[in-house]
Parts: sequence; structure tokens; C-alpha cells
Amino acid sequence: MQNRKLKIGIVVGEVSGDTLGVQLMRSFREQGFDVEFEGIGGPQMIAEGFNSEYPMDILSVMGIVEVLKDIKKLFAVRDGLVEKWEKDPVDIFIGIDAPDFNLRLSKSLKAKNLPIKTVQYVSPSVWAWRQGRVHGIKATIDLVLCLFPFEKNFYQKFQVPAVAVGHPLASQLPLQNSILDAKQELGLDISQKHIALLPGSRRGEIERLGPLVLDAAQILQKKYPGYHFIIPAINDARKQQIEGLLQNYPKALIDQIHLLENTDKESKIGRQVMNAANIVALASGTATLEALLLHRPMVTFYKLNWLTYIIAKLMIKIPYYSLPNIIAGKKVIQELIQSDATAEKLAAEIEKLMNEETAQIQVMQLLTMHKQLLAGNSEDPVQAVLTLLK
Repeated sequence: MQNRKLKIGIVVGEVSGDTLGVQLMRSFREQGFDVEFEGIGGPQMIAEGFNSEYPMDILSVMGIVEVLKDIKKLFAVRDGLVEKWEKDPVDIFIGIDAPDFNLRLSKSLKAKNLPIKTVQYVSPSVWAWRQGRVHGIKATIDLVLCLFPFEKNFYQKFQVPAVAVGHPLASQLPLQNSILDAKQELGLDISQKHIALLPGSRRGEIERLGPLVLDAAQILQKKYPGYHFIIPAINDARKQQIEGLLQNYPKALIDQIHLLENTDKESKIGRQVMNAANIVALASGTATLEALLLHRPMVTFYKLNWLTYIIAKLMIKIPYYSLPNIIAGKKVIQELIQSDATAEKLAAEIEKLMNEETAQIQVMQLLTMHKQLLAGNSEDPVQAVLTLLK
């Protein structure tokens, strides 16, 4: 197998997928495989030699109603990739996260009877909501690469081929990491206390959640003028968007905010900002797993289009939304969802974490979970994928 060039299609839709994608690319090459990668990738993957047919941002749409607005564009991208791989097939297609797009793309590839093996890397939350999707996954996906063992167990009940590969960050991020070093890395004053505000990396999220975090910051700044705020921007477009929002706030608050734009191909500004923060307030999503692995006290929040939320609420089968709580099976961090996601409640939850004892209890729980994730039996994703070609 190492004697012939492999061709692998990958599609990612956001920064966390780009991070997993570039690590997967490196793993293939480190194990001696000659691989050509193409599809839709982010800046990290492109810097590694990935051939991206479309910009990653084209898939950065969240929510049922929100997706409907862009459905024609998304269908055109899907059809474009199918047409390309019909003429010149890849050996394997790996959809990383972005399940609403990637599962449909896999279905389209199977419908054409193309000689392409299909993989979904990062399981959609079928164990949490819309469990009926598992039958579609069984019909169109040859292998699911799960981040967590409990996901693999779910798929086994339905005879869906799945392996638990763990999250690469669990082993990459140390169990002990210095907040002072992290502050210095970003050029922050180590004598100051910082609150990280992460409204998300997508345009729609910043539009919807940016005012929420800035309003909460304004409440806290008046009460605790010694605290500073750090906000990451994944690129210049997101930085300009946040700067536009800041124009509506007083100078006293703006002076306390450090808006930091990503400057390297690793796209790790969000992780750096969380690591340098004494408290983290972030949009619910895969970034909560990074915050867990950094062991920073946190509160999470999210707001969807009201119709999307009502539909989702009817389908959700578990009591929690955030990965730390789902993994723990209990409430470890506070979740402010939809009507609970107000500036007043967010500020109050951040204020609770200013209490060192309260913060330390949460930190110890996160550290314990990190150790459990490290101890979980996980397989090598490269070897798991290659079994499909044997």
C-alpha cells in the first residue's frame, strides 16, 4: 500500500475540523504514506499542502433555519465535489465534523456507486438528538471515527462500524500548564486577571453572541474595573466584525479589552486566549473540549434562531448541551442556553468563578476528566481508515 499514491478527500467546516484535519494529514505522512489530499480545508491544512476546492467559510453555517437560507449554495458545493470525484475519484472520503453537509455528501457519493470509501471523523450527536440519523449513517458511512468511547458503544448497538480514536489534544495538551507562561506568550500583563470571551468563530455566531458577551463585559467592568477581557479573532474579517460591535460601547470598556487576531497557520488563537485567562466564557461547541483540556474555569452559552431551538429542543434526548457535562454525565460547568443566555446571567456566572474556591473545584473536576480521556482506549485513526482499503 505504501508503494502507490493514495488520494484522500477531506471536508471540514470550521477551525476545530481544520485542526483535526491537519493532524490527520501529518499522521499519514509520518507513517510513510504518500498521500494527496483535496476537498475543503482550512488555513492549517492548506499550509500543509492540502488542495482546497472551496473556502472553508462556505460551510460555516449553524442551525436548521440558518442552513435553509444558504441551501442552494451548499447544494452547489456538494454537487461540485461529487462531479469532481466522479471524474477523478479519491480512494477515501473523510468528512470531519460538519455532519449536516458531510453525511449528505457521503450519501451522494454512494448513490453514484463510486469506488470511494466513506468515513465520518467526529460523530454527529446522534446519541443526543435525532437518533434516527444512525440508520442513514449505517447506509452511507463505511466507518465512524469517534472521539469518545461512549459514542463507539452507541454505534455498536446498531451494528455501525465505529472506532474510538480519542481527541489528539488530550495527549498534546499537558496536565499541568502555566497560566503565567500563557499570558506572556500573548504579551499580556502577568499581574492582571483576564476573562476570555469567545462568542464563536463563525460570522453568524459573532453577530448573534457578540453583543451578549460585550454586554456582560460592560456589567463586569463597572463592578470589577481591575479585570481585563481578551477576545480572539480567527481572521481579519472576524476582527473587523468584532471591532464594528465595539463601536457601540464606551471607551472605558474598550480600553479593558484585548482583541487578538490569529497570526499563525496553526489557527490556535482561541486556545491561546483560553489558556491565558483566569476565567473563560465561551459559546457551546467543540471549543468547550479545549477549555476542559486546559483546565480553565468556564461558563458556556448559546443562542439559536428561535425556530431552530424549538425544533432542536423537541429532539434532544440528553439533559446537557456542552461536551464537558455530556462526558461527565453531570453538570460540571454552567450552561446558559437560549432565554437563559442574557448578559446579566452571564455576568453573574462569571462573577461566581471569581471565587477561588468555586473555580478550583471546577478545575479539579476538569483535570480528572482530562486524565480519564487519556486513559480511554483509543485506536490510531490512520490505521483504522486504512483497514477500509484492505
